[in-house]
Amino acid sequence: METDRIEQLAVIAILGVLVVGCVVVLQPFFAALLWAVILVCSTWPAFAWIERRCAGHRSLAALVMTLVLAAALLGPIVFVGSSITGPLKALPETARALIERGLPQPPDWVHEIPFVGERVDLTWREIVADPKTLGGNVDQVVRLGTDWMLQMGARLGGGVLELALSVIATFFFYRDGKVAGETLHAISNKLAGARATKLIAVAETTMNSVVYGILGTGLAQALLATFGLVLAGVPGALLWGFFTFLLSIVMIGAPLIWLPATIWLLSQGRMEWGIFMAVWGFFVVSGVDNFLKPYFISRGTTLPLLLVFCGVLGGVLAFGLLGIFIGPTLLAIAFTLIAEWSTAERKKASAVDEPTWP
Repeated sequence: METDRIEQLAVIAILGVLVVGCVVVLQPFFAALLWAVILVCSTWPAFAWIERRCAGHRSLAALVMTLVLAAALLGPIVFVGSSITGPLKALPETARALIERGLPQPPDWVHEIPFVGERVDLTWREIVADPKTLGGNVDQVVRLGTDWMLQMGARLGGGVLELALSVIATFFFYRDGKVAGETLHAISNKLAGARATKLIAVAETTMNSVVYGILGTGLAQALLATFGLVLAGVPGALLWGFFTFLLSIVMIGAPLIWLPATIWLLSQGRMEWGIFMAVWGFFVVSGVDNFLKPYFISRGTTLPLLLVFCGVLGGVLAFGLLGIFIGPTLLAIAFTLIAEWSTAERKKASAVDEPTWP
């Protein structure tokens, strides 16, 4: 018996070392692999449809689906990158040309801006009276802006590389996902029985609901914002529509796009289109978030909407962008366990309180 116990401890130790080793090896790729899992889970019905059209050839269907994801996710990034590269390179020259020409006198409406109008008007006039001050300030801002853009470019490059790795990993998850799912269900059944299978289903449906709710709402807001910007004649409407989509995903909000567009239109003297952009942005672009996101999310989960939003915001603060999906999923699993436990306790209490009839 002592020998058997030693052998069991040795096996457990070896398994522990193997698990730690695997974690260390895969740790740099955890975010990319988790993104791939989220993409595959949320698009699995589309993959199943393509697989049927490919006569059951799973590898071919996985390749087609991977190419579709690459075009949908990496294509807009390449478009936006090529669109803003030129203006960013010309930014220092534009700033210096502005210094050489000098600023015009501030418009009359600047003085009428509530709270800060007088201060802005006075500072503007001081800069016009002393162009050297403007030159020094602009040079400093340009240097800081250049450093910031280099840092953001490095981060964006890392993010694009991680996304590309995620798209590549989706091919293998599509191809072998069915076998992996069956294996996961078998292991969970052996370890925790039917409850584990139920929790896996809860995690899957919650994740899909959050994906559909956030991405679907973001896409709708981006399309509506782009339509309004094009109609109002705002330059770069497609680019601003893409930024609307990104801001909607990270829960910052579309007003950061349509509100500056409204101010720009008003400053150009296009009063009617400025009013249109304000009304369109407030009631349509931002308003769609109030019913479309709750509709999508509530279709696949019983988690209260307040907990969903807390999970999204708290997940972002704790895990970064992936927390958008991790946070609500963790809360949904905990909510399900608490609900099952409380239901079981209520049933026990009611059984004890029932009178026993002779």
